[in-house]
Amino acid sequence: MRTLFDPIALGALSANNRIVMAPLTRARATRDHVPTPIMAEYYAQRASAGLIISEATGISRQAVGWPYAPGIWSDEQVMAWRPVTKAVHDRGGLIVAQLWHMGRMAHSAVTGRQPVSSSATAMQGEAHTYDGKKPFDIARPLSLEEIPGLIADYVSAARNAMAAGFDGVQIHAANGQLIDQFLRDNSNERTDDYGGSIENRLRLLGLVTRAVAHAIGAERTAVRLSPNGESYGVNDSHPQPLFTAAAQLLNEIGIAFLELREPGPHGTFGATDVPRLSPLLREHFLGPLILNSDYDISSARADLESGLADAISFGRPFLANPDLVARLREEATLNKDDTETYYSQGAEGYTDYPTLQDSRNVA
Repeated sequence: MRTLFDPIALGALSANNRIVMAPLTRARATRDHVPTPIMAEYYAQRASAGLIISEATGISRQAVGWPYAPGIWSDEQVMAWRPVTKAVHDRGGLIVAQLWHMGRMAHSAVTGRQPVSSSATAMQGEAHTYDGKKPFDIARPLSLEEIPGLIADYVSAARNAMAAGFDGVQIHAANGQLIDQFLRDNSNERTDDYGGSIENRLRLLGLVTRAVAHAIGAERTAVRLSPNGESYGVNDSHPQPLFTAAAQLLNEIGIAFLELREPGPHGTFGATDVPRLSPLLREHFLGPLILNSDYDISSARADLESGLADAISFGRPFLANPDLVARLREEATLNKDDTETYYSQGAEGYTDYPTLQDSRNVA
């Protein structure tokens, strides 16, 4: 019977355990989206994870509308990421870069330009900017002529990630970001080859994934989806056939792994009554399947033992518990995360959480 602490092959990667660190935006880069030295310490502290999926990392200036989030489109950014990936590798860990385009969620106050999306829509609510929260902009639809350039941005970012020392990449196609805005019918109003039918709405996901896989190898390319229920204003009226087709497409491409974020009716960051689709998608995606959202040791163990999941990704538990793997192994008490320091730019609430060993030394 497999456990969280058993090794697993994820494409070309050999992970020491099945505990994955989920992507977590922390806003510790510069205003030019360049990684900073403190990020190397943060990720190295968490290198005991079987695999770290980096915080969402912008593929272009147009793509990243979150203050102080990192990017990976420039030589300066690539050079600044190298100490981060080296620090993880020096601790025996693995790390892949999550490639990010926010689409309509990117605010012009951060990017300096109008956001783009599948269609001329706007996210409800307010965006984080350097000058506080502001209502989201209305996005303009990407033209057909722009899409090859967008795909090229993903490919360039993937190649940059490999040059920066990452072990692979994950394409962010979940949580209401750009590719998700193309996938789901409440945000995609297009009438061309990228809208309407499921086949058309899957087109961008397929083109981006195939192009990245061709550039760096399918065995180092992964994808994240959020198939059940509304996520950051994006939803679909018939998610089952849509995401079944997505799983079949990604299986055909042969990606290293698929991660699904599936909140339940009492999710702490998003909740939905739409049932999880992982039992169905498991039948159509035959590679390693990683599940995410509000897991604890008991629910993680259950989904691994049943065969539903091959690994589990933990998000907020890794914020406050750099030694989460050890804590789960010992079923020890977890530190509580400090929401006030999620996106602050200092060490507080970032690299100063105590480990079990720290606590024992004090005692």
